[in-house]
Amino acid sequence: MVRDSKSFLKEEYQDLVKNDFDWKLRTLEGPSTPRCRVAGKDVIMLCSNNYLNLSNHPKMIAAAVDAAKSHGAGSGSVRAIAGNMDLHDELEKKIASFKNREAAVYFQTGFATNAGLIPQLVGKEDAILTDSLNHGSIIDGVRLTKAKRYIYDHCDMGEMEKALKQIDKDGARRILIISDGVFSMDGDMAPMDQICKIAQEYGAMTYVDDAHGEGVVGPDGRGIGAHFGIEKQIDVEMGTFSKAFGVVGGLAAGSEDLRNFAYNKTRTYLLSGSAPPATVAACIASLDVLETEPHHVENLWKNTKYFKAELDSLGFDTGFTVTPIIPVMLGESSVAKKFSDRLFEEGVFALPIVFPMVAKDKSRIRTMMNAGLTREDLDETLAAFESIGKELNVI
Repeated sequence: MVRDSKSFLKEEYQDLVKNDFDWKLRTLEGPSTPRCRVAGKDVIMLCSNNYLNLSNHPKMIAAAVDAAKSHGAGSGSVRAIAGNMDLHDELEKKIASFKNREAAVYFQTGFATNAGLIPQLVGKEDAILTDSLNHGSIIDGVRLTKAKRYIYDHCDMGEMEKALKQIDKDGARRILIISDGVFSMDGDMAPMDQICKIAQEYGAMTYVDDAHGEGVVGPDGRGIGAHFGIEKQIDVEMGTFSKAFGVVGGLAAGSEDLRNFAYNKTRTYLLSGSAPPATVAACIASLDVLETEPHHVENLWKNTKYFKAELDSLGFDTGFTVTPIIPVMLGESSVAKKFSDRLFEEGVFALPIVFPMVAKDKSRIRTMMNAGLTREDLDETLAAFESIGKELNVI
């Protein structure tokens, strides 16, 4: 049989372009700041995950520079062989302290945390319960397991418990319940207090992906566990340094047993080179900043409340958000893409979220609030939203 082994690459991409589902990248020309330069244009940044504006914090930059000078550009190996530096140990102790947990593990990325740890926690005799709107990295982690999978409707505790009863009846060896903490497309929050309470009744392990909650929710930005006062009840608190903390990397916080298990079982940790010294030092400094400079979290929430209230008053639909992720619901993909293009023309960089990332009739502009935005920045942005909303008959 004669096969064309590569034609599908072009064909499938062209199909994405035809349906307007392809990503069109715009290049950030300089640092990720509230006002920055993108594709040759000065804009207000409204789509960065850099919630606390820490990516350019002088203490973090200085820590990264000093670590590169003292420890080099790279670690030289995976941590299990020869790449475990004193900086990695220091960071993990710092994470555990910040999260009020016994121990923690640092991974190269948040995706590596989910893709590596989830498949090791359950096997073919076990069951996984996962929220229908969980992040793609959770979905991929779940797909790598041999456990039986159950998907419950978004934040539906009744349906989750119904599935638990069936799993219990079927005699699963272990049960793992996984949920995002803050859902990245809608900005709503999982009822982790209820999830933990129900999980305890069935002896299930709880795993929360708090990527968009770390540094954002809870006292001093300590995450969803602290927000609900249930840190010790969540078995695995997963998070990332690539969002509010302004650097990059993943984390899993919990018991010493969890850390020891992950050190020896998780292949994304065992088989990937460890993070370079500059990155690790910047992560350590980000936690120091959070613990000594509370105004960053305070400013984030001040901006969030103001911006959302003003959007609502203009007549925009901001969905069910309770966090600094504020979606502006627009319906059709074409409207969302046109709205985003017009915003960019007016000096506001905010991306459209369209099918297949969300349902076909749930397209939106996803705005991400930032602690470094001034009231003038927000008012200028709101003026652009108002004029374009009227222009496109959205409001």
